Amino acid sequence: MLANRRGELEALSHLDGAVAPLLAPVINLSILDSHVLDILGRLPDGLVPAVDVTALPDGPETELTRWGVPLVPVIGLSESSRRLVTHGAAARTLAHRAVVRLRVAADRSGPDAATAAVERIWRLTRLLPEQCDLLVDAGDVCCPADVRVTGPRVRRLLDWARRHAWRSVSVAAGGMPATLSRLPTDEPVRLDRWDWQLWRDLADLGVGYGDYGVGPAVRGGDQPAERLPTICYTADGAWWVYRWSRRGGRGDDRFADLCRTLVTAPHWPATGAGYSWGDHEILRRARRSAGAGSPANWVAWSTSHHLAYVLNALREPGGTARSGPWRDDPAHPQRGRPGRPHRGGAARRAG
Repeated sequence: MLANRRGELEALSHLDGAVAPLLAPVINLSILDSHVLDILGRLPDGLVPAVDVTALPDGPETELTRWGVPLVPVIGLSESSRRLVTHGAAARTLAHRAVVRLRVAADRSGPDAATAAVERIWRLTRLLPEQCDLLVDAGDVCCPADVRVTGPRVRRLLDWARRHAWRSVSVAAGGMPATLSRLPTDEPVRLDRWDWQLWRDLADLGVGYGDYGVGPAVRGGDQPAERLPTICYTADGAWWVYRWSRRGGRGDDRFADLCRTLVTAPHWPATGAGYSWGDHEILRRARRSAGAGSPANWVAWSTSHHLAYVLNALREPGGTARSGPWRDDPAHPQRGRPGRPHRGGAARRAG
């Protein structure tokens, strides 16, 4: 589940077509501008994003059938009747399915109320349960206490979900802090991925996996954008956050130093630049083959590595895969092309 920031969407555009069908990205739209529609129209074949417009006004401009690109509507339990009708039309016209998003914190209700809510959705959208993917959104899971409290709640929701013939059921959560400004600089900082731990605790139920990429589940509206050179690098059960503020020299020098530190770290993959498009771009900066880029680039490269890491971790539980999914770029040829990853398994519903 990704924000509609240029960085996250750019990372999706560099996925290799072979692995695009393994992902089901959910784009959370807080604003609607031209760059969103432009990038959505340039995604790899087979990658059909789901779009959540709940935060946008209910009007003609948010009717997905008008956008002219393949999309899957995301439906909340408390959508207006008008929006349910238009989402139903979009689902039948564009993708023949929809995502029903149940927020664990915001949609607190008993099983009877939840059943009444989804029956209203099916009635007004004219969709069958078999045409709907259920996304159980656990929101922010940022510490062991959150995992202990959220896990039983999600299990109860999944018990309820078994009453209905969903197309699929997935659980998603986020664990990245809303701001990184309080973290130390000029050294890698390890942050536990408590969202990943939550899903591992629930994996015995056979549910699909989802997360918020390298972004927080709860975004602070008054938080300034990160301006220091920053990479959030996903590893086994953790993120390694690199924020570089070393004085002296140009910004390109600082980012090159950050990247050199990262590519010599134990969590840098054995395949290096071949792991993902983002890893390729990081190695180029470590070698001073390109400039530092912008905050949007840093998010894009971090997200690209994260997508590759999660797909490989789901395909090879308990280990780190040795290849990564990314699209060829003639301007930046791949070094050591990885093998084409197989399809199937739990990775099919990585979000």
